[in-house]
Amino acid sequence: MITPPPDLPGPDLAARFAGDLARAWPQPHRRVDETRRLALAVSGGPDSLALLLLAQAAMPGRIAAATVDHQLREEAAAEAAEVARVCGLLGVPHETLRVNVAQGNMQAEARAARYAAMGAWMAGQGLTALATAHHADDQAETLLLRLNRGSGVAGLAGVRAFGPLPGGSGRVVRPLLGWRRTELAEVVAASGLTAADDPSNRDYAYDRVRLRAYLAAADWLDVHAIAISAGHLADADAALDWAAAREWSECVNAEGLGLTYRPQAPRAVALRVMARIVAQMDGADVRGGTLARAFDQLVAGQTTSLGDLVVRPGPGGWSFTRAAPRRN
Repeated sequence: MITPPPDLPGPDLAARFAGDLARAWPQPHRRVDETRRLALAVSGGPDSLALLLLAQAAMPGRIAAATVDHQLREEAAAEAAEVARVCGLLGVPHETLRVNVAQGNMQAEARAARYAAMGAWMAGQGLTALATAHHADDQAETLLLRLNRGSGVAGLAGVRAFGPLPGGSGRVVRPLLGWRRTELAEVVAASGLTAADDPSNRDYAYDRVRLRAYLAAADWLDVHAIAISAGHLADADAALDWAAAREWSECVNAEGLGLTYRPQAPRAVALRVMARIVAQMDGADVRGGTLARAFDQLVAGQTTSLGDLVVRPGPGGWSFTRAAPRRN
């Protein structure tokens, strides 16, 4: 018996997705290229299955999908095989990418391995953009979690509609940031497919899972509006980056073996300039709270340290130099 392909979303949903994709992945010089192809990250969960169905409805014949098997759960291989089966029914090229996750922070290492594998696969396929299934609920949850941790503007901005592919030369696009989780689940249900069930999504040991339950119960909260606020914060973050680049060009100079910074901009911009100085001279990624304390000490006329750098306030600005090597 021949298995029929799953039902695709209707023209209205396909057109909505196409519009969202166009904003996240604009055409160069406003020319419409009907041949460019899009890579999809499809895990087999409801969100990524909806992404697959919507993309196939909006741009048939111009997508390719990959599933990363981190080899951390026994069910992962079967889930990848199911995605391959669905892609076969849809006529979408698919590949399973098996990776080894390094020791350390499991989530961070898995993410690095995933994007490295995706980047290599895309390069081999001649694909330059990877679509992921991040949606409005993800965005709202991230914003609230980071608010609870006292994050600055960069952390509160959440994920952007597009950005560079981590560790690669392509870009990541997120056309579903305006879609709710329930809408995506409806797309999958209407197709006749059954999405993979990751038990970690019900594990209350994770902050995100607990917050998700609270949001579901608090119907007075507008998740879509919260996600929009994260987008506004992303705009503010980009503006701060622009101001910090200008402040760097006008107020940072090389002097001797170090750099001197004569701050002129507001505190939020100055902190980004300081972070860039530390990264360039010391290769360190200093957290916002450490930078803020150092800034306050320098304003008060006190010498401070950042990583392996010593920072001294003076009449000509703040002098950043490498600390003298410690004697054994």
